[in-house]
Amino acid sequence: MTVLDAPPLDHSPQVVSADVDDFAVPTGREEEWRFAPTEELRRFMDHDPDAGTITCATGGHVTVVPIVDAPATDWLPTDRPSAVSRAGTSSAVLVRIGDDEIVEEPIVVELRGSAALNYGYVDVTIGRHARATVVLVHDAGVDVSGSIVTHVGDGANLTMLSIIDGPPQAVHLWQWHARISRDASFVGSVVTIGGRIVRILPSVSYAGPGGSAELLGAFLADAGQYLEHRIFIDHDQPHCSSNVIYKGALSGADSHTVWIGDVLVRRAAVGIDTYEMNRNLLLDDGPRADSVPNLELETGDIVSAGHASATGKFDDEQLFYLQARGIPERIARQLVVRGFFADILARIPSAEWRALVLGRIGQRLGMDLDAHEDDVDAEVAS
Repeated sequence: MTVLDAPPLDHSPQVVSADVDDFAVPTGREEEWRFAPTEELRRFMDHDPDAGTITCATGGHVTVVPIVDAPATDWLPTDRPSAVSRAGTSSAVLVRIGDDEIVEEPIVVELRGSAALNYGYVDVTIGRHARATVVLVHDAGVDVSGSIVTHVGDGANLTMLSIIDGPPQAVHLWQWHARISRDASFVGSVVTIGGRIVRILPSVSYAGPGGSAELLGAFLADAGQYLEHRIFIDHDQPHCSSNVIYKGALSGADSHTVWIGDVLVRRAAVGIDTYEMNRNLLLDDGPRADSVPNLELETGDIVSAGHASATGKFDDEQLFYLQARGIPERIARQLVVRGFFADILARIPSAEWRALVLGRIGQRLGMDLDAHEDDVDAEVAS
C-alpha cells in the first residue's frame, strides 16, 4: 500500500493509508493521541475476529451492501483504529440522494451493532443541486470503531446530524470526512451525550470553489466520561468558507473533554472566509476541558480568518438574575445550560430532533424543565 502525504495535523506529520501496518500502535506520546486514554483503546488497534458490523434498517434512500460492493472513495484513514475498522467491516451503509432531488423530511439512519465490538462504514452521497437532511443515530450500547464518508455534489445542500446518546459505558471511535464540491453547502452537527470514551474526528476538504462548510457540536460530559472532538478543515480551493462552533458542558469527577480545531489555508485558497470557536462550561469543580484552536495560513489573500476558545465556570450572576425573578435554582441552572447550547441546537432544521436533544440534555442534568413549567409560572406570578 502506498503511503500518501497529507496536510499536518496539529503541525505534526500525518499518514493517510488503508493499510493497518502503515500506522504504529499509538503510545500516547504522539500529538494526535496525547490526551486520549490509549491503554483503554488497545483492543481497537488490531483486528478482532469476533467483531460485528454496524448495520441499519433499509428502505427509501438507505441500503446496506457488502463492503466489496461499496463505491470507491478517495478518502483514506488517518489513524490505526480507522484503518483496522475499514479493513475489518463486512458491510457498508449507503445513503443516496439523487441529482436535483429535494427531500423534505429528515432521512433517519439508526445504526445498530451486532456484537460487543463493531466496525462500521457509512457513505452518504448527495447529487448535484439536491437538498436533504440526514440524521445518524448511533448505537451507544456497544463499542464501535468506524468511518463516515460524505460527498456533497455541485450546488447541493446537505445537513447532517450525528447523535451519540445513551449510557456512559460504550467506546466510540469515528472518523467523519466531508468532500464539498463547487458552490455546495454542508452543515455537519455532532451531539455527543452518551458513551464512556468517544473520539470523533470530523474533517472537510473541497472539490471546487465556492463551497461552504459549517461544523457544529454540542457535548455534555458527566463523571468518568472522556469526549474528544478533533476537527480538521483543509482549505485547498479558492473562495470557500468554513465555520466551526463547538460547545460543551462538563460536570462530575474525572470528566474530561478535548476539542482540537485545525484549519489549514493553502496557498491556492485565496478569498476564503474561515472561523472556529470552542466554548466550555464547567458546572462544578471536578471536570477538565482541553481546547486547542490552530490556524495555519499559507496565503494572506483572504476575506477573514480567526479562532477563539474559552473555558469557564457557571455564571453565578445569571443564576442570581433568574432566581431574583422567582425561578427555582434547579430550573434556573437548566435554563442557563439550555441557553448556552441555544445557538448550536437552533441550527438543527428539524423541530422534532431539536426538542429531543434539548430534552435529553435536561434529563442528563437531572432536571425536567417541561415537568416544572407550572411551578415556574406559579413562582414568577407570586
